[in-house]
Amino acid sequence: MPTIESILRSMRENPENVRFSEVSKVAEHFFGEPRVRRSHHIYKTPWKGNPRINLQNRKGYVHEYQVKQALAAVEILSGEEYV
Repeated sequence: MPTIESILRSMRENPENVRFSEVSKVAEHFFGEPRVRRSHHIYKTPWKGNPRINLQNRKGYVHEYQVKQALAAVEILSGEEYV
């Protein structure tokens, strides 16, 4: 079973092919349970505005832009600047 760190590393290396279950695991670890609205899994962040974490399961994968938003939110939360 992959760890949060290994999932984050693979997300950074290749944001195009990331499974929904892996991004969800990371988002739940940092931001808690999502609010689910139809196909949208929305995670509450401690700030207002962007980056928001809104994930959609698309045949087991997540859109690349959603992976990048999740990475940006995790990096802001951990005090790193997202580039």
